[in-house]
Amino acid sequence: MAALSAGMLGCSGGPHDDLDQFVRDAGQGMRGKVEPLPEVKPYEPFAYAAFDLPEPFKPRKLKASNNVGSGGGGLQPDLNRRKEPLESYELEKLKMVGTLQQNKLMYALIKAPDNSLHRVKVGNYMGVNFGKVTSVSESEVQLTEVIEDSAGEWSEKQGSVTLVEESATGQQKK
Repeated sequence: MAALSAGMLGCSGGPHDDLDQFVRDAGQGMRGKVEPLPEVKPYEPFAYAAFDLPEPFKPRKLKASNNVGSGGGGLQPDLNRRKEPLESYELEKLKMVGTLQQNKLMYALIKAPDNSLHRVKVGNYMGVNFGKVTSVSESEVQLTEVIEDSAGEWSEKQGSVTLVEESATGQQKK
C-alpha cells in the first residue's frame, strides 16, 4: 500500500501547478515597446529690451483728447517756489488751536505733529498738496489745494482745518 500511495503522490502535481503554468504562458508573445523620446528643440536666446518699454510703476500721462479743457497750459502749482514748513505735513495731521489778530490781520495758530506751533495767514501754504490759505476765521482755516490726477492734469480742491478745543482732561473737541 505504501508503494501505491507514493506513486500517486508522484503523479499528482503541487497545489499551485495551474498558477505556475499560467505565469509561464502569460509572458509568451508579448514584446515591450518604448515610445521614442520627444525631439529636443535648439535653444533660442531672447533679447530683453527693458529700456525701450515704459516703467510699470511710474505714473504716465494719458494722451490728451481734443477736449477744450485739456492741454499743458492749464492749472499747475509753482514748483520753483520755496516750500513753507507746514507743507511737509498732511493736512489731516495739522490742528488749528487758536487765532491771533494783529493790525486787523487774522492769523491762525496751527499745531504740527511734532508739537511745533505756526502762525498762518491768507496767502501762506500748508499741506502736501500745495494748499494755499484763502481765508482765516476764528473757527477754521480754508484753503485751496492743487492735486494732480492719474492723467497728469492738475485740479483744485477745497480743504479746511477746523479749530480743535482741548478740555481740561486733555481730550480734543471739534
